[in-house]
Amino acid sequence: MVITSGFDSVEIIATGSEPTLRVSSLHAWAYCPRLFYLEEVEGLYTQDAAVFAGRRLHVELERQEGEDWEELFLSDEDLGLRGCVDALRTREGQIIPYEHKRGRAARDANQQPEPWPSDRLQVLAYACLLEATAGKPVAECRIRYHADNVTVKVPVDSEGRQSVQAAIAEARQLRKSPYRPPVVANERLCTRCSLAPVCLPEEARLAHNKEWEPVRLFPQDDDREVIHVLEPGSRVGRTGEQIKVERRDQAPQVVPIRQVSQVVLHSFSQISTQALYLCRDHDVGVHWISGGGRYQGSFDRREGSIQRRLGQFRALSDSEQSLRLAQQLVSCRGQSQRKFLMRSRKRDEEVAATLKAICQQMKALLQQVSQAKTLQTLLGLEGNIAALYFQGLPYLLSPDTPEELQFCGRNRRPPQDAFNALLGFGYALLLKDVVNSIVTVGLEPALGFYHQPRSQAYPLGLDLMEVFRVPLVDMVIVASINRSQWDFSRDFEQRGSQVWLSDCGRRQFINLYEQRKQEVWKHPVMRYSLSYRRLVELEVRLLEKEWLGEGGLFAQLVVR
Repeated sequence: MVITSGFDSVEIIATGSEPTLRVSSLHAWAYCPRLFYLEEVEGLYTQDAAVFAGRRLHVELERQEGEDWEELFLSDEDLGLRGCVDALRTREGQIIPYEHKRGRAARDANQQPEPWPSDRLQVLAYACLLEATAGKPVAECRIRYHADNVTVKVPVDSEGRQSVQAAIAEARQLRKSPYRPPVVANERLCTRCSLAPVCLPEEARLAHNKEWEPVRLFPQDDDREVIHVLEPGSRVGRTGEQIKVERRDQAPQVVPIRQVSQVVLHSFSQISTQALYLCRDHDVGVHWISGGGRYQGSFDRREGSIQRRLGQFRALSDSEQSLRLAQQLVSCRGQSQRKFLMRSRKRDEEVAATLKAICQQMKALLQQVSQAKTLQTLLGLEGNIAALYFQGLPYLLSPDTPEELQFCGRNRRPPQDAFNALLGFGYALLLKDVVNSIVTVGLEPALGFYHQPRSQAYPLGLDLMEVFRVPLVDMVIVASINRSQWDFSRDFEQRGSQVWLSDCGRRQFINLYEQRKQEVWKHPVMRYSLSYRRLVELEVRLLEKEWLGEGGLFAQLVVR
């Protein structure tokens, strides 16, 4: 066992076969078993405004109370707990542990203040830890609720000690389980939970009850900046808690790390080890894209997500599950492609008749998707749907479109025309964002359910980007060409039969793409609005729910 305070420390050797539990995790277990599991087993934590406010409260209390404040770290392997008591005071010869809370106290039937159940368990756990480590009985502990300025006394009796021991035993048992607990019945608890954006409780309730009216708990937007470093020879470094970008013949760009969501290194730009550490510590994605616009890879910053990846492996090793997910994916992309073609408002009767025929053929193929018995059959259907889509795509371009920007059919690398150069670069940016969300969520991008491993592209990334190809890339390209936003001589480079985006063209496309990601779209199933950049992460989390017993919401983002 270990006792550590601001004044001295004593270490006492103890033995135990099972890792100790944090008292704060025991508090989470009492509040919501699912929250405990996400933090203790899956290693997921978030730092929202409430967390930072709690830290500020403790700093302020230390300043106000000075020497009367004694923060104490305790650990006892026999009891199975460890934690840091907010304050320890002596009153009339009795040691009294204190816990400080920002919120309000609960109220009994007579409107008298009382502790919330999870707070009561937490402070009793600290009392038990103190008794075990100091060898002295604790008769009472206290909780200070600062929102209503009341202090609640909690007696330490045999019933309280037994409740702590029972909670430790149940929490340990849950920690061994390979399955995430269900969402709690009391939805009011979710509105105050910092892990609601990870847990997605409202979406889980909607998956089980289609009549449920969700209250959006998933964050509306991420307003942090995506830094694209396009110039060869540029260097990304660190200065304090800031990212520093040095480009040739330009003044250095310095951005606080908390304002950065991704650093994207194009061509032969470099990043220092110190900057990588800073990005890892602040969950900032780092990605590499070649000078030719090909996605190269990402910096894997995941920690503590082994259990989640094991669950992913178990689920996607099931061929029936993989086929079902692939069917949903092909249907989602095909429906979006068909509806995009149906948006054409051209009045030419011949063109209208051609598009109508194409859309009818696509509809017939889409009806066969749910009947596909193998992934190979599904790949064939997807290929035929895509061929029809690209056959109809030129009809969405304005009649005034310059010849060099016309679309005459899909070709891949190297691109043979400007339109395909735009598609290739756009899909590389999209794949980068999808992989960034996969890593953020904690899944394994190399383990997919539809695409097979090839080159450096992650199969799960290729799977999930199918949902967003039309709204985030295809629609952006068609709209920008119809608005005459491209100048072939300025934005493209002709190299024999190949056409590539110039430096100016890549900057132009990045601006268009990032602007599109900021646009808000109402989810057709969840019925709340999110920016596209948030929808990408939400879709990854909805995929994970498919094998957690809360499925039915994945791949529903169909263009209207």
